[in-house]
Amino acid sequence: MKIKSLILSVALSTGLVFSGCSSMSTTAKSTTKGAAIGAGAGAVVGAGTGLAVAAIAGKNKKKAVIIGAAAGTAVGATAGAIIGNKIGKKKQALQDAANNASFDEVTDVNGNKALEVTFSEGALNFATGKSVVGASGKAELADFAKNLVAGESNGEIYNVQVTGHTDKTGSLEANQRVSKERANAVATILKSNGVSSAHIVADGLDYQLYDDSKTPAQNRCVKVFISASQEMIDAANAGTLQ
Repeated sequence: MKIKSLILSVALSTGLVFSGCSSMSTTAKSTTKGAAIGAGAGAVVGAGTGLAVAAIAGKNKKKAVIIGAAAGTAVGATAGAIIGNKIGKKKQALQDAANNASFDEVTDVNGNKALEVTFSEGALNFATGKSVVGASGKAELADFAKNLVAGESNGEIYNVQVTGHTDKTGSLEANQRVSKERANAVATILKSNGVSSAHIVADGLDYQLYDDSKTPAQNRCVKVFISASQEMIDAANAGTLQ
């Protein structure tokens, strides 16, 4: 009952809802940290973009990054279809730019189609325990960013959430540090290649979302969540999103 109340508090305090993620067990310490993030850490001023994690304990439970921020106006069915079409086309463009990443279609807080993009530790050339993106990783992220912002002049503006993830080796504190530094490193490269600071947020989630069905190496990654911004939703509702 306490966990349910905590989850509800997280959702209300951020204006966000959950999306699916991998099953896992978690420590009380990770759960507490997840709740703290969900309570509003990482909000981008003026963007309506937030980063939150559902705080759920126990085996075979799902925890998730909460994608996007609740729109200030309702998203109509027609607008939702327009956004979904844009996301589908954007997915193809981004796949062409970042062929070392994996892509999944997910749903954001407003019920709109969104994207989850996973960059492995190897794809970004991270050395063990380090957060410096290698040359080929930088080039791929640069192309990714340029393709992401293409179309902004026509109202296609996205919110971006970057999350760092680790394996379970070492202390929670060490994993939190490297996961945050890696997320920030990726966000910095995206911003330097055109993604607005007003529409991006980054944080490290250490091994809170550890997927036991995958190898430790597969768990060491950076995820980029892409969802329609308030501006894009407004344009879709107004029929001006081209």
